[in-house]
Amino acid sequence: MAVTEAVRTEVLCAEAAAATDTTGGTVAAGRAAQELGLKRGEFELAVHLGIVRTTAEQVGGRPRVGREEIHRLRSEGGFPGAVRERVRTVGTAEGARLLGISPVRFTRLARAGCITPVTFYLNRYRAVVWLYLAQEVLGFAARAPQLLAGNSPVWMRARLDAGTDWRARNWRAQRIERLLSRTEDPWRRAAVLAGALDAVQLAEVVDDPYERAYLAKVRPEPVFGPPGSVVAREAMAQLMQADDPDEILWRRINLIMELDGARASRQAPRPEDDHRPVPVPVTDSDPGTEPLLDPAPGLLARLGLRRRVTGRGTVGNGLSAKTVE
Repeated sequence: MAVTEAVRTEVLCAEAAAATDTTGGTVAAGRAAQELGLKRGEFELAVHLGIVRTTAEQVGGRPRVGREEIHRLRSEGGFPGAVRERVRTVGTAEGARLLGISPVRFTRLARAGCITPVTFYLNRYRAVVWLYLAQEVLGFAARAPQLLAGNSPVWMRARLDAGTDWRARNWRAQRIERLLSRTEDPWRRAAVLAGALDAVQLAEVVDDPYERAYLAKVRPEPVFGPPGSVVAREAMAQLMQADDPDEILWRRINLIMELDGARASRQAPRPEDDHRPVPVPVTDSDPGTEPLLDPAPGLLARLGLRRRVTGRGTVGNGLSAKTVE
């Protein structure tokens, strides 16, 4: 009798959930995570990685998942374990065990840029703890087994001896690429790239305050919004900023090229009193020809390079000294 009642209750709950779904065959993120057998963090990571596709959320609303998408994932072989395995993350100790190496060697590989973290969290001391996809860790071992034993190659020793840590940089690059892949709007794409520069660097490249304000307004947020706590949001903002001179230069160049396309598509909005047609001066030398615009400044001039980029050493983002190995 108890079994019959339990089955009947489960059926009624499923029918009630279907009856309350009035969004054209979609379910809330929490419901989708439950049906896919994923914890909240696993589900958010699956969405970030593109494993689970969400529908276009309404303004100010939460993302939803289509029933067809849930059915697609549930019908894949090995469900639900296969989906969970794709988002399984490991820290330094567990990653070292997967590779059969010491945690010290694993950290050296990660610092040298051989293994890229996929996410992080802050421990109770507010230090960054990097996490890696288990599948990517195993994939690295299959691609480069020679790095798991013996002496490190010269290039790797040179990076480590110079105090280089590629974990934040590689994490940042992957995150930027995934954010760019989710939008085709040129201003939103430019806003993603602008997020990798601090306020001073951004002002040097984008000297128009209205454009900077617009970039801040349209900058894409993570699918589930920024981290909940103030400390986590500050850590995310700091880790997103480039902190090495060559990376800063690379981000500047990419931002300039993306801005060219954005400005060609539409202008950044301005106050109403600034929406006046700007007369183009016409020279008197040849009134029958089209007016000539001043030549665009060179790339280096547009980069606004100053001594703080080309002449300074590597600058930390304020968190690297507190990173957990």
